[in-house]
Amino acid sequence: MDLVRLQGFVAIADTGSFSRAAAMLNLSQPSLSRQMATLEAELGQRLLDRTGRGAAPTEAGLLLLDHARALLDRAERARTELRELQDSPGGRVTVGLPPRVALGLSVPLVHAFRARFPRAVITVLEGLSAALRESMIAGRLDLALLFDPPPAPQIRCELLMRETLQLVAPPGSRLPPRVALAALPQYPLVLPSAPNAIRALLDRCLAPRGIVLNVAAEVGAVGTALALVARGEGCSVLPTSALRADPAHAALPQSPIGPPAIRNQLVLATPVARPASRLLRETAQLLRTLDFRQG
Repeated sequence: MDLVRLQGFVAIADTGSFSRAAAMLNLSQPSLSRQMATLEAELGQRLLDRTGRGAAPTEAGLLLLDHARALLDRAERARTELRELQDSPGGRVTVGLPPRVALGLSVPLVHAFRARFPRAVITVLEGLSAALRESMIAGRLDLALLFDPPPAPQIRCELLMRETLQLVAPPGSRLPPRVALAALPQYPLVLPSAPNAIRALLDRCLAPRGIVLNVAAEVGAVGTALALVARGEGCSVLPTSALRADPAHAALPQSPIGPPAIRNQLVLATPVARPASRLLRETAQLLRTLDFRQG
């Protein structure tokens, strides 16, 4: 049975009139009459009694009326659910975040994702940029924020933020307004150990210039490096956002490195080969709106 004809039939039953039903449906009365004739012929039953005062369902029409209302209601619910599906896609998305970024952004990211996609699930995986890059190449991540990843044909990178690296010193230290690259070996440094992205960036910038750093200690996390700097064990080289993410050490003396300045890059990485679903595209857009400098 055609839903349009059923809708016309219900409208006639509700209004008691072909003319009023036709006006409500924005149809001509002859067109509506033809639809009812076709419906009656299809069912082999007379559905409506035409009277001088309008129209009323026959016994067969009353039986059909309950079914017609149920079918129209189910069709409308289906349309509503499909609209909701379009407005809020379902599925699962896995996002990789470096620990320093995850510390500041995981909560706002998950909160915004749940508000925007109530039918979907987000998984946030933390790891160093090098490990996250390998996971993306292996197909285990849908999206990732990475610091200074080496190029790879399997991933596409979109620049989101650049920051100048700073020399961070123990409390009470007096630093020059800028620290030249050639002056860096004067400072004992506490640095993240390879394959940390900051360490790799320093090596790429300094090795061609023949500058060898005075590394006093290597640690696994930026927070540990800052704690050691605060205890006077040495200086470190970090972006400003690393200090903002660690309020206990945000007031440590710092000075930008350069000229030339050394700038790290935070990129949004996506797989090249995998087609992006609507959920992935909109999650990527959500990531672009976050305040990365708080992470």
